[in-house]
Amino acid sequence: MAIRLADAHGLDGLSVRKIAKELGVGPMRLYDYVVNRSELLDLMVDAVYARIAEAGQHSGWRATVLAIVHRTREAALDHEWFADLLGARPHLGPHALAVGESTAAALSQAPGVRSVDDLQRALGALNAFVVGALRREITERRTARSTGTDVSAWQAALGPYLTRMLETGRYPTVARLVVDGAHLDAEETFHHNLVTVLDGITSRPHT
Repeated sequence: MAIRLADAHGLDGLSVRKIAKELGVGPMRLYDYVVNRSELLDLMVDAVYARIAEAGQHSGWRATVLAIVHRTREAALDHEWFADLLGARPHLGPHALAVGESTAAALSQAPGVRSVDDLQRALGALNAFVVGALRREITERRTARSTGTDVSAWQAALGPYLTRMLETGRYPTVARLVVDGAHLDAEETFHHNLVTVLDGITSRPHT
């Protein structure tokens, strides 16, 4: 019930009392199961991690990491509120820990990861990419929904202003991106950037 409400309305209006009302019971009944909203969110997050954990182990470290991260993206796109909670408070539920163990164990087998320090840095870089990429993608989806404006409409609306600015010649690289750049597929771009990150964090550092 809590996940369904959050999927429909986001986290802002989510509370133990609201869930109790939807279930047709008194709030005190639910407080027998959850202490407060924070504990409720922890349970919701771990339920999503249970789905991510289904990615399982694969034959090699890279295949395992790719499967986990892509499953994380799928889960975040289905439950947008989940991305709001990534990178915030630690996720220590059993399924979250299982996903963390699988990811860390896989990365520990990667070339270039020779010590605990290397592993910490690799995990930090990977998590930073995942959190940033997913939050950006979901923010763009929310903006398009709330304004009713897709990318093409946004570009058309700002076209005259942007043309004037680019014709000044002060922004040649931005002009190239606007004129020659294509509207990239979100999933393909996510995968490409993920592979680039993995290549970087698992290679020998240059000093």
